[in-house]
Amino acid sequence: MEILRDVSIDWLGKKWYLIGVSSVLLLIGLAGYFFYGGFTYGVDFTGGTIIFLKFSNPPDIDAIRSSLSPEALGTTIIQRYGEPEDNSVQVRMQTVLESTAGADAEQRRTVRQLLAAAFDPQNAGRKEVDFNGIGVETLSNYLMDRDPDNLRTQNRTGQELEEHYKTLTRSLLNYRDRVGGGLVRSVDDLRNAEGVSGQAVESLKQGFFAGPFAVKGLESVGAVVGSDLRRRATLAVALSLLGMLVYIGFRFKPAYGVAAVVALFHDVFITLGLFAITKMEISLTVVAALLTLVGYSVNDTIVIFDRVRENLKSYRKESLREILNLSINQTLSRTIMTSGMTFIAVLALYLFGGEVLEGFSFALVIGIIIGTYSTLAIASPIVDAWYRRTVKQPKRKGA
Repeated sequence: MEILRDVSIDWLGKKWYLIGVSSVLLLIGLAGYFFYGGFTYGVDFTGGTIIFLKFSNPPDIDAIRSSLSPEALGTTIIQRYGEPEDNSVQVRMQTVLESTAGADAEQRRTVRQLLAAAFDPQNAGRKEVDFNGIGVETLSNYLMDRDPDNLRTQNRTGQELEEHYKTLTRSLLNYRDRVGGGLVRSVDDLRNAEGVSGQAVESLKQGFFAGPFAVKGLESVGAVVGSDLRRRATLAVALSLLGMLVYIGFRFKPAYGVAAVVALFHDVFITLGLFAITKMEISLTVVAALLTLVGYSVNDTIVIFDRVRENLKSYRKESLREILNLSINQTLSRTIMTSGMTFIAVLALYLFGGEVLEGFSFALVIGIIIGTYSTLAIASPIVDAWYRRTVKQPKRKGA
């Protein structure tokens, strides 16, 4: 299927305009890198701890900052994330907390105690427990002990009793974590959970209350591990570029390999420059996106170079410049369709994938645009310049 027919654009004639655009983008990215003090690395690479909080009402960031004082938790960076109506807050700490199960629970309790003084003073000293802060074991044991569905009076076995309340526990916590995003505003809201009886909710109201905030999660990465991950991520990208150079140089000719790898460097640097400007975090998922970008971008370049090799055999009297233009024009429909469909998919991922995939999808959205552009603006002019400076016209026995 061709969406463009008889295209005759002189791409090589416009190379200086295209190279100029690339130069401007690279300079903007470089300026952003130095102006903003480098990249914003995620905890994966820097080491530290991230605490995810959710509030029932729009939170006061200053009150959170005062509660989680440096004396208590060390230096913190506090910011909102997600949609405004989610009332979600992320707390980044330079301190690396222990990651064992027991330590994690203790750290959550510490954070809850610090926040409760500012956001939940009315419930201080209550014998009931905050439902938004409990786990599976606490809730399961409570239900087994109270038996709100009166299974013991029905002569149910101990195993049946245990299975019933484990299922009920999962339903209640799934409702809190999935439907409520980690928080319920009232214990009465649990009536909407699947398979939960009115007696069970009334029983829960005797032992629990719904606090105004919840500690949704806590992630820690050691500084040594973060440094090692950063080194490995850089090495992975560098080795992938080297592998592309060797493969394309062997498959075609060295000039084509150099051109393709220079174009890949161009794509990666511009994408990273935009990360520096936007202050978006670089995490392991972003590195995965960059590696995906490397493979995707070189694929488009190889398609054009393969067409160049075919045309060198068919049009022996034409100059390399003319053959490069012809090959780009002949594959332009394929390039637009392939890149366009992929772009729509990753754009949807960026718009609707949420904050977890934001960095990954952002890198792909930018990378697909830049990767398609670089094949025309960078790779092909380099091949043309290489042969102009060396042999002026390539030998026609294969490219």
